[in-house]
Amino acid sequence: MQITHLGHACLLVEVAGERILVDPGAFSDFDGLRDLTAVVVTHQHADHLDPERADDLLGANPGARVLMEAETAGKVVEAGYADRVEVLGAGRSVQLGGSGVMLTGVGERHADNHPYVPRVGNTGVVIRAEGEPVLYHPGDALDGEPGQVDLLCVPVSAPWGKVAESIAFVRRLAPARGIVPIHDGLLNDRGRAMYLKHLGDFGADGGVDLLDLRGAGATRF
Repeated sequence: MQITHLGHACLLVEVAGERILVDPGAFSDFDGLRDLTAVVVTHQHADHLDPERADDLLGANPGARVLMEAETAGKVVEAGYADRVEVLGAGRSVQLGGSGVMLTGVGERHADNHPYVPRVGNTGVVIRAEGEPVLYHPGDALDGEPGQVDLLCVPVSAPWGKVAESIAFVRRLAPARGIVPIHDGLLNDRGRAMYLKHLGDFGADGGVDLLDLRGAGATRF
């Protein structure tokens, strides 16, 4: 498995011959990507699905399956790619081609922001392939139950976020290989480093492996 952090919550996951793009949002650099086999969108917010660039992205990847959380799928019915959208609901598993790569939806609701912003749907994704690490990208929620995972993507900062809750999320799921920081586009470098230190130092007794992929290019696991 190779993972490339493309900014904020967007990851390119390459495994068993598949190229899976998760959450191509407005804070992320995914322009020019080709040969994708799947695009997964956990929820409708623009930092996870950029409506201004989605048509170009999917037009350039005509063979990619497009998997979206249910409410998000309902929001894009007039987009040029709407006829390609499949709903990835909680508990649903999708196999990509004959590779054996499985995508499984986890959870149904976005984390609560505050009373003045309605909650929307959110379905995270588990990516599994035989002999490879199991990766969980939760989107914007910390209450999903993905089962045992090796690599846990952890939102670092958000209007709905609190570092104590992120630490509890990491401790509860106890990933075998470590945590991959995501959802960090709102932070400057000093602020981001502070959050990462909290997560790494306190995500488990004695600390947890923090796998910072920002700016690292494709990283093999």
